Amino acid sequence: MSQAINKFSKKRLVRLSLLVLLLVAVILMQIVPGWGDVYAQRLYPIVGELLSDLSGPVPFAVGDLFIALSLVGVVAWPFYVRFYKKRKWRRGLAGSAEYLMWVYVWFYLAWGLNYAQSDFYQRTGIAPAEYTEADFRDFARRYVEQLNKAYTPHTAVNPDVLRREVVVTYRHLAPDLGIHPPFDDRPQAKTMLFSPLASMVGVKGSMGPFFCEFTINGDVPPAEYPATYAHELAHLLGIANEGEANFYAYQVCTHTSIQAIRFSGLMSILPHVLNNAYRLLSAEAYDALCRDIRPEVLRLARESQDYWQGKYNRLIGDAQSKLYELYLRGNRVEGGQKSYSQVIGLLIAYEKSTK
Repeated sequence: MSQAINKFSKKRLVRLSLLVLLLVAVILMQIVPGWGDVYAQRLYPIVGELLSDLSGPVPFAVGDLFIALSLVGVVAWPFYVRFYKKRKWRRGLAGSAEYLMWVYVWFYLAWGLNYAQSDFYQRTGIAPAEYTEADFRDFARRYVEQLNKAYTPHTAVNPDVLRREVVVTYRHLAPDLGIHPPFDDRPQAKTMLFSPLASMVGVKGSMGPFFCEFTINGDVPPAEYPATYAHELAHLLGIANEGEANFYAYQVCTHTSIQAIRFSGLMSILPHVLNNAYRLLSAEAYDALCRDIRPEVLRLARESQDYWQGKYNRLIGDAQSKLYELYLRGNRVEGGQKSYSQVIGLLIAYEKSTK
């Protein structure tokens, strides 16, 4: 009996020692300059491709199921230990705490350390642009012209065509834009297992870090699907920053030959363009910009806003928003959820660099 206890204690000691070493490694990679880039550029492509190959053949979102079961298990385990095993509460709570630490390590080693890499400007050598009102006005004028020209009432895109176009374009743009090319020819976007819940909090897609898979909300309309697909694929390719993912999705969609994909990419940044216009331009200039947008485009934008607003649950959405803000801040994402709007600055800086 004592030998069995000693054997169990040794195994537990080895397990906890390994956990501590991995925790230290994760922390060091986040705080030591350059180590995050080593992970993102050297290690992640290997890890990401391996996990994607393992999870890809599974027809459902493995990560969604893993998270759901983990939440249930973490809550249920202390009760199981206390009432079935007849052990003390602290034994069950300690088990749940250790499990969460393993999940924490897994998250960062599988994908999360991409938050520690250099930003877009450092990866590409493009200088950040402190854009003026005149810079933005010029950008907005050209953007609206492209948006109006790209409009199409036929927004549905064949999934195989979408995958092919997005993969080919990512591979073409990757060398100059500081992003990995796709790991395979047909990256599969899985449907979220809990799409209704995601709609309640306004989430259209997500990156599944534990198994390197990306998911799209089943409620996403056809007009928004291509841009959402390209955005989430950017996360799979190692881009953690939301503004950067918006930038890559825009670049990829607007460089394809399929009009519906181009229109989806252009529409995806319309809220950010209008938010910046409202902040930077006079009321008259803002109204004039809105009048320049095709009525069909404005109608589609309003319909999209009403569509998602109808599914949104303020109580759940506000709670999720606060948790997500803490998550982004905890991963040193400057601006938190406001980082989504950084796409405008990235686009203006990129355009200036190509002139």
